[in-house]
Amino acid sequence: MRKSFAGYLTASISTRVPFHDLDATGVVWHGRYFKYLESARCALLESLGYSYEAMLESGFLWPVVDSQIRYVHPFTLNQQVKAVACLREWEFHLTVDYRLENEEGQVCTRARTVQVPVDAITSELRLGCPPIFVQKVEEAMRLLNGQED
Repeated sequence: MRKSFAGYLTASISTRVPFHDLDATGVVWHGRYFKYLESARCALLESLGYSYEAMLESGFLWPVVDSQIRYVHPFTLNQQVKAVACLREWEFHLTVDYRLENEEGQVCTRARTVQVPVDAITSELRLGCPPIFVQKVEEAMRLLNGQED
């Protein structure tokens, strides 16, 4: 998981830690972090115009096939969480890196997920991402880098 998100497509969400996300020790239960990651990933995909609904309409499902997470510092009740998702790879599969920060900007968690394109009808793994998705990413990258068609 690379630390710098500079030069990559990113999106972020902010949320406050609710009581039901805590474990018996008063910190966010480790499994709840994936909810924050998912929210940031949805924001990233929606910013590209490729929401989960658009994925399905294009004939693809995108199951998570790998995830990695490193808990650096715990979140507690009512803490503000900023979840940032960064698109790292998109040609053959989707690799998204994440950074979860507290109110002070301290990185509390780093993570990565990998998703693969699967045909929505046959459930078969597809080699390479759908052209519509690659096109949307390339368009967004051109805008990010200040280039126009």
